[in-house]
Amino acid sequence: MSSSYDVRFWEVRRNQSSKTASYEVRWKVGGRQKSKTLRTKALAESFLSDLRQAAKRGEAFDTETGLPVSMSKTKNTITWLTLVLAYIDMKWPHSAAKTRDSLTDALATVTPALVDENAPGRPDELVLREALRQYVLPPASRQLARPAGIAAAVTWLERHSLPVAELAKVRNVRLGLDALTTRLDGGAAAATTIARKRSVFYNVLQYAVDLEELTSNPIDKVKAWKPPKVREVVDRRVVVNPAQARELLAAVTYAGRLDRGRHLRAFFACLYFAGLRPAEALGLRIQDCHLPKSGWGHLVLSKSKPQANKRWTDSGEAHDDRGLKHRAQDEGRPVPIPPELVTILREHVDEFGVHDDGRLFRTSRGGVISIGTYCEAWQKARALALMPEQVLSPLAARPYDLRHAAVSLWLNAGVAAPEVAERAGHGVDVLLRVYAKCIDGGVEIANRRIEDALSST
Repeated sequence: MSSSYDVRFWEVRRNQSSKTASYEVRWKVGGRQKSKTLRTKALAESFLSDLRQAAKRGEAFDTETGLPVSMSKTKNTITWLTLVLAYIDMKWPHSAAKTRDSLTDALATVTPALVDENAPGRPDELVLREALRQYVLPPASRQLARPAGIAAAVTWLERHSLPVAELAKVRNVRLGLDALTTRLDGGAAAATTIARKRSVFYNVLQYAVDLEELTSNPIDKVKAWKPPKVREVVDRRVVVNPAQARELLAAVTYAGRLDRGRHLRAFFACLYFAGLRPAEALGLRIQDCHLPKSGWGHLVLSKSKPQANKRWTDSGEAHDDRGLKHRAQDEGRPVPIPPELVTILREHVDEFGVHDDGRLFRTSRGGVISIGTYCEAWQKARALALMPEQVLSPLAARPYDLRHAAVSLWLNAGVAAPEVAERAGHGVDVLLRVYAKCIDGGVEIANRRIEDALSST
């Protein structure tokens, strides 16, 4: 095997000879031109970076393979960290802020576990997590100046991240799965958190299959590890009846400083009487509302304003401007609203007007109301409206429980499931699964039918 220290590199370029997108890395070793084509630009740039770093370290390059000694041992492999960055770059532009938050949270949990177990000098877990969440995973943060401790942690990860090929081994995949079950403080993670992070882990491994770095998803081979059961149904103890809902809406007017409580009354009423999600109510505009002087009105929802950390939004604002959940972009959702809500919304507009863009609910400066603000007012309203034992119970513990109460009311009133699903923005199968325990009368009807059958001659 001959080797050379005479190495030259070119920038990554798009492969013009292929109909599908791919990128070419080109370099010369001892005058002999070498190239490697990869499916994504991120993978290509990472491979080129590995070559350049080897050259800076003074490594000799094999003239046959074109690879430095350190990479010849793992020819044609990429690391887990490289794969993760490519996956994020692929998903990021089309993901909502909360999805980006969830992606980086999951991958900052699993990535430190997928390293050489014999690697010396492992950084502190909190430092590794900060390095990934704040500097490595978000694309816009990768060019930020890194404190010395963070830079050292990133270098350690880059050097010791497992080759993706090693994840074909079940024992290595289990390292990632086991990491998902534990919080940073050593406590057990919640079942919903484990399920969410496992889904991200699975999808990144599937991406490796798509890139032909793995022949199949290795998680499917893990038989002895099972994710904990996640409760999908709504706890009927959170559901208020109409009288309790009205008491709470009245109590809200006394909660909060100045007129904040009165302003929020209509916001909470939209959750109960129209079954809106909080983010949908925050995006509600006067042009979306038909509010006649008498009778039923209707809303045509088209916008949602979910809250997330500014780091994850494209705008740099705390609230994303998004379309509706489970709907195509710009697809609206019509929601008929009863006369009681029509009256409340008309009173709200008369007293508070609307923002320049038509929004009904906003801060005193025209901003979007934060989760902390309306949750604080809600807790004060619960203390005013409910009995002491009810305050300590799950009853309407969160504003979102008003939506649960609305959907439960519609189902128990006998409204057909497809109509309820349309109004709530659910699929029918999800609706019936989630609200199965909130439908009254099923046991009594079944018992009566069985009794009638037993008594028949």
